[in-house]
Amino acid sequence: MAGELRFPGYHHLTAVSAAIRENKRFYTEVLGLRLVKRSVNQDDVSAYHLFYADAVGSPGTDITFFDWDVPPERRGSQTITRTGFRVASEAALEYWAARLTDMGVRRAEVEYVDGRARLRFEDPEGQRLALVVDGGAGPGGVPWEGSPVPPEHRLRGLGPVTMTVRALAPTDAVLREVANMTPLREYEDPHDAGGSVHVYGMDGEGPHAELHVAVRPDLPPARPGAGGVHHVAFRAPDEASHRAWLDRLTELRVPNSGWVDRFWFRSIYFREPGGVLFEIATDGPGFAIDEDEGALGETVVLPPFLEPHRERIVGALKPLD
Repeated sequence: MAGELRFPGYHHLTAVSAAIRENKRFYTEVLGLRLVKRSVNQDDVSAYHLFYADAVGSPGTDITFFDWDVPPERRGSQTITRTGFRVASEAALEYWAARLTDMGVRRAEVEYVDGRARLRFEDPEGQRLALVVDGGAGPGGVPWEGSPVPPEHRLRGLGPVTMTVRALAPTDAVLREVANMTPLREYEDPHDAGGSVHVYGMDGEGPHAELHVAVRPDLPPARPGAGGVHHVAFRAPDEASHRAWLDRLTELRVPNSGWVDRFWFRSIYFREPGGVLFEIATDGPGFAIDEDEGALGETVVLPPFLEPHRERIVGALKPLD
């Protein structure tokens, strides 16, 4: 079974914010995502962990943020350098170009890279984002009725994600031999990655199932900080495939976290040789396991093992609304 394991795509991506109230405003009011879980970092309960996604928090639609009082990221290699969100059409890109300008968001012009139309922009802290036309390929998520964005122009989910490394060979070996990704093609991206980008495919066709790897030996390692990315997570649809991935990592002697229960999903963490932190996360149980679907994200929710400490944890958090 291990040799047949493939990721169906992304589960979520987790980034860092030092301005969490403005972060919430941007991702809900500007990008039109729903705050589906308002919780804390389970390894650092002094910090919020906010999850933005489609109406129900479908795997593959989430971008999440740790709320840390840290300096801005120093850009470089050995990290995720741009997070893509998919839209259905070039008409959607035109809508977004106008919307971002109207809302004072700095952006590039619509461009054609790797055979697709793309719109690059940044959030208020310099988080590098892009909208990419997927033509309807891949899962589209569940529209959120409270979104200010018309349904036909909404963000459909993650993909592709671009990471930057100094040397391709070690990363390539892990992507192919451990993660069962397939090298698909190579393209030049002078506007963003500054050089060659190698595309690796997961299970499926389209940007939702692609990891892009830029090679920049000229860049120093990035210094983590606000506006940067902490890790990217890939989907394991069920508990059986998740356990199979853990067995595979163990058999191949890849150092990893072991099985970690995040309550809303199960996780395994490991670093690829270029320094980027990967997570493998299960689709379930999901965010509605402890909240009514209609009220997701409205109050601070803690996993059961933190619930006895609610008063202390919640009392130390800064106001969010």
